[in-house]
Amino acid sequence: MLKDHILCHYGEIALKGGNRNFFERQLIENIKKQLEAFCPESFEYVKRMSGGILIKLTEKGAANVALTRDALMHTFGIANFSFAISVKQDTETLKEVCWDIVKHTKAVNFKTFRVTTQRSNKNFPLTSEEINREVGGYIYDQLKGEKAVSMKNPDLECKIFILNEFALVSLEKIQGFGGMPVGTGNKAMAMLSGGFDSPVAAWQILKRGVQLRYAHFHSSPYTSKASIEKVITLSQELKKFGSSTRLYLIPFASVQQEIMMKTPERFRVILYRRMMMRIAEALAKKEKCLALITGDSIGQVASQTLENILAVSEAATLPIFRPLIGLDKEEIMQKAKVIGTYDISIQPHDDCCTRLMPKKPETRAKLWEVLEAEKALNIPKLISETLEKTELIK
Repeated sequence: MLKDHILCHYGEIALKGGNRNFFERQLIENIKKQLEAFCPESFEYVKRMSGGILIKLTEKGAANVALTRDALMHTFGIANFSFAISVKQDTETLKEVCWDIVKHTKAVNFKTFRVTTQRSNKNFPLTSEEINREVGGYIYDQLKGEKAVSMKNPDLECKIFILNEFALVSLEKIQGFGGMPVGTGNKAMAMLSGGFDSPVAAWQILKRGVQLRYAHFHSSPYTSKASIEKVITLSQELKKFGSSTRLYLIPFASVQQEIMMKTPERFRVILYRRMMMRIAEALAKKEKCLALITGDSIGQVASQTLENILAVSEAATLPIFRPLIGLDKEEIMQKAKVIGTYDISIQPHDDCCTRLMPKKPETRAKLWEVLEAEKALNIPKLISETLEKTELIK
């Protein structure tokens, strides 16, 4: 029997009160876009139902379970979802179908099971508990007592959904990433490098429903094009989660050279970062973004001590969000594996021209000293010249 429907359940959207309809509508639109992107012509409709979202699959969608599953795994806002078989609202039919899928389940070694019913059609003659007893008892008899019924943490759970027009039967519940639907949290500009941290930071903000634009600083022609190619690939990977692929490629070598020639060496990294913040903020305001996103983690590198983070942040007027601030490198790399960016980020590249980096960077900068050193730079000119050379890739 083909699994011709999918039931999607959400988590915190249910707590949105009067705004819940807005979040549900956005989630439905995102599900449609994701299904079309991963498996075109895979669904007949996506609509609201009591407590969740119902998807009716086409024959193509039902036959391509892996693709439709992947689409929903990349859709923020879905807490869990279940592939289900539609059947008549008839107790005998439910018994036969439930037994059929239980006996053919791959979990052949299960020792305990239960039947759980959710009934939105209150005109159905049996209550949820009565359905559980009828169907569960039938399965128990067919198993000849070899498996036990367990109401708490069973090895196998057969779920029945009594809707208005038909019933659905499902054995599996697939965990999604949860979060909020992308597009419900306005826009932000994420600073994206070719490393592990910034893609994971971007993912964390996407999960909160924020649509992203991306800014990548490169030192071409002093470095190879590898970092640019990696960042394009990373942005494409993040697009699978419903992100935009508006990526700004920002040539930064001339700014680095100016800072190297005119300021003390120990402040070089901090001044690089301050200029990055200013340029990214200019692009963010152009895109009507409300925040900047970085992959900073306290103490991971010289620019990420609290003193240096303070000195860098002062250059921007928009809020700067650092979703990885309390994570260590191992935690970040593990998350990169989960979201699909690890294999891209691990590839070698020249992230920034080594020749333009200081030998002994300042780790405990005083803001007043940084501001004093920065007086040697023509900041408005550096920003405008860099923006003129910036390339937008869609």
